[in-house]
Amino acid sequence: MPHPTRQPPATMTLNHLSFPAPDLEATTRFFEQQLGCTVHRMGAFNFLKHQGFDIVIEDGRHHELGTVDWPHNFHIGFELPTRQAVVELFERFTAQGVRFTQALHHAVRGTRFFCEAPGGLVIEVNTREDAQIPIT
Repeated sequence: MPHPTRQPPATMTLNHLSFPAPDLEATTRFFEQQLGCTVHRMGAFNFLKHQGFDIVIEDGRHHELGTVDWPHNFHIGFELPTRQAVVELFERFTAQGVRFTQALHHAVRGTRFFCEAPGGLVIEVNTREDAQIPIT
Protein backbone atom coordinates (compact mmCIF):
# COMPACT_ATOMS: atom_id res chain seq x y z
CA MET A 1 0.00 0.00 0.00
CA PRO A 2 1.51 3.37 -0.97
CA HIS A 3 2.23 5.90 1.74
CA PRO A 4 0.34 9.17 1.51
CA THR A 5 2.46 12.20 0.70
CA ARG A 6 2.93 14.40 3.76
CA GLN A 7 2.50 18.09 3.19
CA PRO A 8 3.74 20.42 5.94
CA PRO A 9 1.39 23.24 6.86
CA ALA A 10 2.23 26.20 4.64
CA THR A 11 2.34 28.72 7.47
CA MET A 12 4.14 26.68 10.15
CA THR A 13 7.01 28.47 11.89
CA LEU A 14 9.02 27.66 14.99
CA ASN A 15 7.85 30.20 17.55
CA HIS A 16 9.20 29.26 20.99
CA LEU A 17 11.46 27.17 23.14
CA SER A 18 10.22 25.98 26.55
CA PHE A 19 12.18 24.20 29.24
CA PRO A 20 12.28 23.65 33.00
CA ALA A 21 15.06 25.13 35.14
CA PRO A 22 16.03 24.05 38.66
CA ASP A 23 16.41 27.73 39.66
CA LEU A 24 13.89 29.82 37.71
CA GLU A 25 15.17 33.22 38.81
CA ALA A 26 18.90 32.51 38.35
CA THR A 27 18.31 31.07 34.88
CA THR A 28 16.02 33.97 33.95
CA ARG A 29 18.63 36.51 35.12
CA PHE A 30 21.28 34.80 32.95
CA PHE A 31 19.07 35.08 29.86
CA GLU A 32 18.18 38.67 30.71
CA GLN A 33 21.61 40.00 31.73
CA GLN A 34 23.92 37.92 29.56
CA LEU A 35 21.83 37.32 26.43
CA GLY A 36 19.68 40.45 26.31
CA CYS A 37 16.23 38.89 26.67
CA THR A 38 13.28 40.89 27.94
CA VAL A 39 11.39 39.17 30.75
CA HIS A 40 7.76 38.94 31.81
CA ARG A 41 7.41 37.08 35.13
CA MET A 42 4.30 34.93 35.36
CA GLY A 43 4.41 32.90 38.58
CA ALA A 44 5.75 29.39 37.98
CA PHE A 45 7.21 30.34 34.60
CA ASN A 46 8.88 33.32 32.98
CA PHE A 47 8.17 34.43 29.43
CA LEU A 48 11.19 35.87 27.64
CA LYS A 49 11.56 37.54 24.26
CA HIS A 50 14.71 37.58 22.18
CA GLN A 51 14.58 39.24 18.75
CA GLY A 52 11.04 38.09 18.04
CA PHE A 53 11.54 34.58 19.43
CA ASP A 54 9.86 33.39 22.63
CA ILE A 55 11.59 31.46 25.40
CA VAL A 56 9.52 30.04 28.25
CA ILE A 57 11.42 29.00 31.38
CA GLU A 58 9.41 26.89 33.79
CA ASP A 59 10.10 26.54 37.51
CA GLY A 60 11.60 23.04 37.59
CA ARG A 61 10.56 22.56 41.21
CA HIS A 62 6.97 22.38 39.98
CA HIS A 63 7.67 20.32 36.86
CA GLU A 64 6.02 16.91 36.72
CA LEU A 65 9.26 15.24 35.63
CA GLY A 66 10.93 15.90 38.97
CA THR A 67 14.64 16.76 38.93
CA VAL A 68 15.85 18.78 35.96
CA ASP A 69 18.78 16.87 34.48
CA TRP A 70 20.10 18.09 31.15
CA PRO A 71 21.52 15.42 28.84
CA HIS A 72 25.21 16.01 28.23
CA ASN A 73 24.73 16.38 24.48
CA PHE A 74 21.88 18.94 24.55
CA HIS A 75 22.30 22.67 24.04
CA ILE A 76 20.62 25.73 22.58
CA GLY A 77 22.38 28.18 20.32
CA PHE A 78 22.51 31.92 19.77
CA GLU A 79 24.11 33.35 16.64
CA LEU A 80 25.94 36.66 16.37
CA PRO A 81 26.70 38.36 13.04
CA THR A 82 30.51 38.58 13.37
CA ARG A 83 33.50 36.78 14.83
CA GLN A 84 34.41 39.98 16.70
CA ALA A 85 30.99 40.01 18.42
CA VAL A 86 31.51 36.40 19.56
CA VAL A 87 35.01 37.21 20.87
CA GLU A 88 33.73 40.28 22.76
CA LEU A 89 30.90 38.30 24.39
CA PHE A 90 33.33 35.51 25.33
CA GLU A 91 35.63 38.08 26.96
CA ARG A 92 32.71 39.66 28.87
CA PHE A 93 31.50 36.24 30.05
CA THR A 94 35.06 35.36 31.12
CA ALA A 95 35.36 38.59 33.15
CA GLN A 96 31.99 37.89 34.80
CA GLY A 97 32.89 34.33 35.79
CA VAL A 98 30.51 32.47 33.46
CA ARG A 99 31.31 28.74 33.39
CA PHE A 100 32.44 27.44 29.98
CA THR A 101 32.03 23.88 28.76
CA GLN A 102 34.12 24.66 25.68
CA ALA A 103 36.28 27.75 25.26
CA LEU A 104 36.30 30.05 22.26
CA HIS A 105 37.43 28.15 19.16
CA HIS A 106 37.06 28.08 15.41
CA ALA A 107 35.27 25.11 13.85
CA VAL A 108 34.11 24.23 10.35
CA ARG A 109 30.75 25.94 11.04
CA GLY A 110 32.36 29.11 12.44
CA THR A 111 33.76 30.62 15.64
CA ARG A 112 31.93 29.54 18.79
CA PHE A 113 32.00 28.81 22.49
CA PHE A 114 29.79 26.87 24.87
CA CYS A 115 28.83 28.03 28.36
CA GLU A 116 26.43 27.01 31.12
CA ALA A 117 23.44 28.92 32.40
CA PRO A 118 22.54 28.37 36.06
CA GLY A 119 21.15 24.86 36.46
CA GLY A 120 23.37 23.33 33.78
CA LEU A 121 21.70 24.30 30.49
CA VAL A 122 24.46 24.50 27.88
CA ILE A 123 24.35 27.47 25.53
CA GLU A 124 26.34 27.82 22.33
CA VAL A 125 27.21 31.27 21.00
CA ASN A 126 28.48 31.28 17.44
CA THR A 127 28.90 33.13 14.18
CA ARG A 128 28.81 31.78 10.66
CA GLU A 129 30.76 34.76 9.34
CA ASP A 130 33.94 32.67 9.22
CA ALA A 131 32.41 29.24 8.54
CA GLN A 132 34.29 27.00 6.14
CA ILE A 133 31.10 25.45 4.80
CA PRO A 134 28.10 27.60 4.02
CA ILE A 135 24.93 26.65 5.87
CA THR A 136 21.83 28.22 4.42
